[in-house]
Amino acid sequence: MLTFDQLGISEEDWNQTPASVRAALMFLMQQNQRLENRCAIYGLQVQRLEAELERLKKLELEVAELRERLGQNSQNSSKPPSSDSPSVPRPNKHQPSGRKRGGQRGHQGHGRALLPPDQVDQIVELRPVSCRQCGALLLGEASAPARRQISEMPPARAQVTEYRQHTLNCPHCGAANRAEWPEEMPFGCFGPRAQAVIGYLTGRLGLSHRDVTEAMETLHGLEIGLGSVAAIQQKVSAALAQPVATAQKFVVRESIHYVDETGWPEGEKLKWLWIHATPKVTVFRIRPGRTKEAAQEVLGRKFAGVVNTDRYNAYHWVEESRRQLCWAHLKREFQAIKERGEKSAEIGEGLLREVSKLFEHWYELREDRIDWSTFQSVMKPIEQRVGQLLRAGEQCDQEKTKRTCRNILKLEESLWTFVRMEGIEPTNNNAERPLRRAVLWRRKSFGTQSESGSRFVERILTVVTTLRQQRRDVLDYLTTVCGSINGKKGSICLLPDSS
Repeated sequence: MLTFDQLGISEEDWNQTPASVRAALMFLMQQNQRLENRCAIYGLQVQRLEAELERLKKLELEVAELRERLGQNSQNSSKPPSSDSPSVPRPNKHQPSGRKRGGQRGHQGHGRALLPPDQVDQIVELRPVSCRQCGALLLGEASAPARRQISEMPPARAQVTEYRQHTLNCPHCGAANRAEWPEEMPFGCFGPRAQAVIGYLTGRLGLSHRDVTEAMETLHGLEIGLGSVAAIQQKVSAALAQPVATAQKFVVRESIHYVDETGWPEGEKLKWLWIHATPKVTVFRIRPGRTKEAAQEVLGRKFAGVVNTDRYNAYHWVEESRRQLCWAHLKREFQAIKERGEKSAEIGEGLLREVSKLFEHWYELREDRIDWSTFQSVMKPIEQRVGQLLRAGEQCDQEKTKRTCRNILKLEESLWTFVRMEGIEPTNNNAERPLRRAVLWRRKSFGTQSESGSRFVERILTVVTTLRQQRRDVLDYLTTVCGSINGKKGSICLLPDSS
């Protein structure tokens, strides 16, 4: 408590002050002290409340981020559709007509086309013998009989060829003479087509080793062990090494590229499966990392083409004018912006409207309903509106929306490469669709256990995807490749326009 000398009052003046005044002054001083103490306490409480409020704000942001993560699916993030729960509604690409499901009255049917007679294995002629009315004998045949064709799968048994090597002694000198194995005899216990079927079942259909053994026994009566499946895969892999190496050299020289990547476990290590797609040839490669250096190795360090990618920073070394950002990825990011609510929702809705117009005009161009110059003209207002909305998002109160819009604007030139250059697509579907098959294979097999297993994966995926692009028969090609090990002739080139 303050004393009279601390108040600047001399002792003489204090003593001359009436007692009632001194008592009142002391009371006021005590009240003031109590107020000061309370203010100090309240100040501490305010500081604590402010600290608690700041903590709650951070917690609210964390909760909002966790909710957004929980709500992520293939429509608002980069997650694949296979990761969606059953409760996630599928996007309805077609407006409901209000009619019942199934064929409608007046709809022209599309039945199975009849094969020409030269492709029919057996013909059964059905002729009436006698007249139903009078019983007279009937002869001849109708000019246009009714035809029905029944397709059936005959039992397919593996053909087993036994080679017997005889050793005969010469009757004159007694020397032992052993016959030579024929050159056409395959190495090992399985012929080229059997090896090709196993490569097809794993590399094209993604069957596990156990499923392959069951399929071979059930469909072809061929018993094969798990170890033999792995050994045959390595033989197929070795046979594919040269044509795949040629394909790798080919793709880096192309002008249009689509690149993507996904994780791929190899034993205890996490590696990355890269896909490098071009219009006619697609190459898969398993690399140790998902870095800028890995992207340069895949595309080529002297890359001079145009590449379609997502916004991953491993591709930032490519000039913006030669890079196209995938609008399917951007659409999912705009959907996430919309789902954050408030001002962010308004911006997200606007961006999604522009995306719908973008794809509408792209489909018109692709289906030759508009020409290239018209397409460039109708895209200009969309470019302007998207830029305005992204800049508005950059000023948004929602931190995540602000960051997303800012990062997209840094690559703004790469949004519209497909409008400036003819032949570039707005999405990276050419890479993502074939990569999805590899992802499903990984989910079933949990990756590979060795580097040699990874080589088989990247080679067989390269071959299967490229052949399907070129509409070539995968099984016939694999048979030819496996036969080439034994010196059989046949083209094993993966490049387009090859015999």
